[in-house]
Order: sequence, then structure tokens, then C-alpha cells
Amino acid sequence: MPQFKTFTGGPYETNCFLLGAPGGAVLFDAPEGADVRFAGEKIGLLVLTHGHWDHTADAAAVQRRHGCPVACHADTVPMLSDPDFFERSGFPLRIETLQPDRILAGGGGQDFLGRSLDVLEVPGHCPGSLCFHSPDDGLLVGGDVLFRGGIGRWDLPGGDGELLVRGIREKLFPLPEATVVLPGHGPSTTLGDEKAGNPFLRG
Repeated sequence: MPQFKTFTGGPYETNCFLLGAPGGAVLFDAPEGADVRFAGEKIGLLVLTHGHWDHTADAAAVQRRHGCPVACHADTVPMLSDPDFFERSGFPLRIETLQPDRILAGGGGQDFLGRSLDVLEVPGHCPGSLCFHSPDDGLLVGGDVLFRGGIGRWDLPGGDGELLVRGIREKLFPLPEATVVLPGHGPSTTLGDEKAGNPFLRG
């Protein structure tokens, strides 16, 4: 398994992960506090699993400090570039906006600063939600798709519980059961453990 660092920040205790790559460090998500926590690192790329505020609160600050490009799904772009997006959805939140540099879509063997990752589109928690699988390392950066004993909530705007469950079963569960899941909230787990015991995914 590759070297990575974890930080948990913000009011929702959101996880982010700094993963080493040949071309520099890749930061997956940027919750509140991530900019200060990783100020001493050389971040070469910020990748966002989805656009919810708790995962992107420090995205603009990280981009500004490190001069790094930001990558996300096309459906995430309005959540990053429109300062009124969340207020229109009923949440009293205003963000520091940014424009992503790289638009991601599903597909295998994509390059992230010299590290090859498979990008899996698994919406349902949020439009444009992505997971990132490293087959060589047996690792999955899962965002808010799959948790230990749970799955992402689907009662927020754009959520769809049936779509989320179907995506987990069709796109994540075929991966090796030993794959370690690094989730957006809570402790890590494995795909095998969630296949066997996750109450949201039985039947």
C-alpha cells in the first residue's frame, strides 16, 4: 500500500487523504482545516470526490497556496464556481469559488501525477460523485459513497438512494474483497467486510 496521510476536519469530521505519486502529492478532498494541515507539503494536484461543501471548504485555499490544478467531475463544477449554489439549495453557505482545471469521467488507468488510478462514477449521494481505485495498491478512495457499516446519505438535493446502492453493487463490489476503502467520513473498511455485513447492501 502506498504512503498516505490522513486529515479529518470541519464540523462534519470529513476525511481527506494525501497520497504520494511520482510527480508529487495528490490530495483527495479539502475539508475545513486541510489547507493549514498540509501547508508544508508540496501538493501537485487536488482531486475532489464530489462537490459538497464539507469536502471542498478549503479547495480554493489549497489551490492558491500550492498553485496546483483541481480535478473533479463535470457535475461538480457548479458547486465550486457558483457562490450562491448552496444558498439556492436551502443551505446558508457561501464558498470561495474556483474554476477546476481538469474534468474527470469514469475510466481505467488514468494518470494522476504518474500514479495510475481507475476512476469510478458512483452517483446517488451526489451528482458527479467519484471513487478512485488503485489496483496495484488495493486501495479505494471512496468519498461519501461507502462507509464502514453505512452508505452516503441520499436525502440532499440530487440524491438517489436506489442509484447509489446499484452503483456500489455494480462498480465497487466486483473489485477484490481485500480492497481497503478510505471513506469521506469515519474509519476505513474493506470491500469484503461491507459485502458481508453492511445492512444497507443486503439482499
